[in-house]
Amino acid sequence: MTRARKALIDLSSTSYYHLIARCVRRAFLCGEDEYTGKNFDHRRTWLVERIKLLSSVFAIEITAYAIMSNHYHLVVKVNRKQAICWSDNEVIARWYKLYKGSPVIDRQINGDALSEAELLLVSELVEKWRARLYDISWFMKNLNEYIAKEANKEDNCTGKYWEGRYKSQALLDETALLSCMAYVDLNPIRANVTNKLEESDFTSIKERIKHLQYSKESAKKSNQNNKTGYQAKQPKSLQQFGKTEHEHTLPFTLMDYLELVDWTGRHVHPKKKGYIPKSMPSILVSLKIEEAAWLDRVQNFGNHYGNFAGSRTVLRAHAAKNDVNWYKGVG
Repeated sequence: MTRARKALIDLSSTSYYHLIARCVRRAFLCGEDEYTGKNFDHRRTWLVERIKLLSSVFAIEITAYAIMSNHYHLVVKVNRKQAICWSDNEVIARWYKLYKGSPVIDRQINGDALSEAELLLVSELVEKWRARLYDISWFMKNLNEYIAKEANKEDNCTGKYWEGRYKSQALLDETALLSCMAYVDLNPIRANVTNKLEESDFTSIKERIKHLQYSKESAKKSNQNNKTGYQAKQPKSLQQFGKTEHEHTLPFTLMDYLELVDWTGRHVHPKKKGYIPKSMPSILVSLKIEEAAWLDRVQNFGNHYGNFAGSRTVLRAHAAKNDVNWYKGVG
């Protein structure tokens, strides 16, 4: 049964969400159409660039992404606290980067004197825009409408480009977040598009690896200690890895995450060649995740959960909070 979006996105329960949008019929995001011979790889660049632009405007951080041939995955963090702290001028400046705005606010920007009623209207508009700037639905609406218009313009056609509304999964605990990120980053591996993480085009993990490699090379040229020279440097357009005690970062280290995804990919995708370490990554031990359970969760993440992802205990508690009997993934 389809649930209302407001029932699926509850920022009081979690800031992290897995989002999926799929093209309608035989529309392409990328790849080569065997019927027409056209190649659509450049559309993935559109999508990545638009995602990063919107993230710089909205209070929504990109945690992971993978752009496939006819669909894409995003893992995002909604930073409501950041949006609440923005000044009115900051909200207006951000909104105007994407939308036309309002005549009364245009007058205020130009220094015109406003009546008390007009000032009240300005305040109401700013608060409405502030709420929209940390709203996942507004983020996805802008993203999908932009890509649809560009694709239809290129194809010289009209009509729907996306298969209905986007799908969302609330990631209710650290294990759900970590396994979903790995699931997203391993999409090209599982689809047999490539067998190397560093060649998984248009994924967040390739972007992180490339940035790490560049930072290491820069550190060597500067004769700095390699570890301190590159560990702190990560792509600014993606949510940063840190440690549990760092409030605004992912509660894992970047190196642990890369090791974990590489290890998982070697097990999930048996055709991938390379050495498989006997010991589990330290991050699995620290989170008390069993090897078999972890592999099952990542490999079957898309089928194992519905609109909410997390441990059975967390899912049961969230279901009770929303006055439903159960969520997919429990029992």
